Amino acid sequence: MFSKILNRSLSSFARQRNVWTKSREVLCPFNDIEIPKMCIQEYMFRNLDKWATKTAVTCGITNRGYTYEQVYKQSRTLGANLRNKFNIKDGDTIAIMSPNIPEYPTMLCGVLTAGAIATTLNPVYTAYEVQKLLEISNSSLIIAYPDVIPVIKKALELSRREISIIAIDIEKVRPEKTISYKELVEDGNIDTNILKQVKRRYDDISFLPYSSGTTGFPKAVELTHYNMVANCEQQNTEFRQYSYTTETHQDKLLAILPFFHSYGLGITMLHKMSAGLKLVTLPRFQPDIFLDALVKYRTNLLYVAPPIILFLGSHSQVTRDHLAHIDTVTCGAAPLPTPDIHKFLSKARDDVEFNQGYGMTEASPLVTISLKGEKFYEAAGYALPNIHLRIVDEKMNNLGPNEVGELLIQGPNVMTGYKDNPKANKEVFVDGDWFRSGDVAKIDEKGLVTVTDRFKELIKVKGLQVPPAELESVLKEHPNVLDAAVVGIPDPETGERPRAFVVLKEGVKSDDKNITEFVKERVAPYKRIKDVIFIDSIPKNPSGKILRKVLKADYCK
Repeated sequence: MFSKILNRSLSSFARQRNVWTKSREVLCPFNDIEIPKMCIQEYMFRNLDKWATKTAVTCGITNRGYTYEQVYKQSRTLGANLRNKFNIKDGDTIAIMSPNIPEYPTMLCGVLTAGAIATTLNPVYTAYEVQKLLEISNSSLIIAYPDVIPVIKKALELSRREISIIAIDIEKVRPEKTISYKELVEDGNIDTNILKQVKRRYDDISFLPYSSGTTGFPKAVELTHYNMVANCEQQNTEFRQYSYTTETHQDKLLAILPFFHSYGLGITMLHKMSAGLKLVTLPRFQPDIFLDALVKYRTNLLYVAPPIILFLGSHSQVTRDHLAHIDTVTCGAAPLPTPDIHKFLSKARDDVEFNQGYGMTEASPLVTISLKGEKFYEAAGYALPNIHLRIVDEKMNNLGPNEVGELLIQGPNVMTGYKDNPKANKEVFVDGDWFRSGDVAKIDEKGLVTVTDRFKELIKVKGLQVPPAELESVLKEHPNVLDAAVVGIPDPETGERPRAFVVLKEGVKSDDKNITEFVKERVAPYKRIKDVIFIDSIPKNPSGKILRKVLKADYCK
């Protein structure tokens, strides 16, 4: 089996083109493709007749699920009700705040079908975080899991706004002063002809996920329908990692990556549903439940971030039986050390495919990925079709093969920009539509990309972005804090964790517990600070920029 895959990979490379141009731009090893000009929800269901009765999504805990036909019909019913009962217009923004549940694809497609833009919120966010993101996105309606509705209500109080909340009351009691999601999707009397009023184009905005980019503060990323369709089509080429859905076969994917995040949204949900795969959702990572789902549902595809690979490779509870059905694994969101990969492979099937990919929210999200049959574990793969890459020095001069510099990206999957943020857009787009990734990389003669470091100062905790500037802003809200800085330090379980450096105001006293508890109330659990070091001053350069490298050198050895 493996030899066949390897031979296919090598034969593909025999047909590849020269990836380096005379101007030192790097292309995909394979030919460009044509991108359909259509909305992403239409693209997802374009082959509905082929797998209408197959399960689209099921809960890995309760086994509650929906066929593709049910998701399609319920999303249209929801979309019609959003326009009819909430007066949603083309281009309005609707927020979704929920863990991974089987209803998520229906909610998402319902929002898009109504002509609205979907913005996705992390269900562990605090009211302070939700308040900021609702204001940035200017959301006019919220669809939420019942457990997070108290947080949403507090966020609305903080912003002094009144927005209707639809509660996902499938298995939970609907909170007071909310609207029933169940009634909206099961409404048999709604006239879906109202959806003919929707006039959305392929180049209109479809999603507003959030990224901290290179500046550290959350920004809404404007992704068009075309961006999302392009990234789906780019994954259907020589880089395809799934088997085609037929009458007798359907690949199964354990959807543990959160759908609110671009990785889980674009790669595991939108793309795999567009190909007719079966998604098994888990609301959060719990070792026993995660391992049970792998065995019970015989899932063969696994898309994860490094902490899960570390868990699978190192935890004594994990045996070869748990991974017996997994034939393809893709890891992304943060670099993964080679020793951790080999620990995982020692427990997996001998013929398992292990790939690393590279991407970002601003690219919808996938940029590069490995080819089947290759074992270049330290590399992030090759540029997808229609993507051009550059490695540049500090003066934006193009560098050549194996030279290290900042990675620039151009392609149909790259965002249109950050919403209402011309300053940030000016900083990240150069030479027209070339996007500055903020990552340090090199590309070899064949186009193999290796990401070596990050220019941007984001901390990656379990693959999730933790912006130092955001935590510094929270720290400075503390009445006793004069100045603060945050850096990421290595952590064996989470990859990195934030460490705070605090300068207290003159004449006041405070301990680390007082500081950490203050931050704890205002940020999601993965952003919380556990380490606080009190210092006399924060090292900065003449322009006032925090010298994080100095802090790491002096205090993080």
